Amino acid sequence: MSDIGSSLERTLKINGCLGAALVDYESGMCLGTLGNPGFDLELAAAGNADVVRAKFSIKEKIGVKDALEDILITLASQYHLIRPLKSAPNVKANTYPSTQIDYIAFNQKRPPFDDVHVR
Repeated sequence: MSDIGSSLERTLKINGCLGAALVDYESGMCLGTLGNPGFDLELAAAGNADVVRAKFSIKEKIGVKDALEDILITLASQYHLIRPLKSAPNVKANTYPSTQIDYIAFNQKRPPFDDVHVR
């Protein structure tokens, strides 16, 4: 069985990763965070939970039936990747599996994202 901490540790090993969080998007509450202490993951994750809720709402209002795969936010020096998660029976979390999102931030100035061909 994987736990949230070990999943976040594996994610943080991705080159250029600043931090990662598992978030309940309905409440904005972090179920786990790991990363650069200078990067406020709890605040970023809570704010991006608002983005996810807004996207699900608009998707429903305009009648889009496709599943939401990813939301990518590009800043001048960072990428923020938000991915809604499906139910994962091998991850232990005391919440509703359908309301979890994974939030990851990457530094564009470090490999491999410093290469325009990789981006």
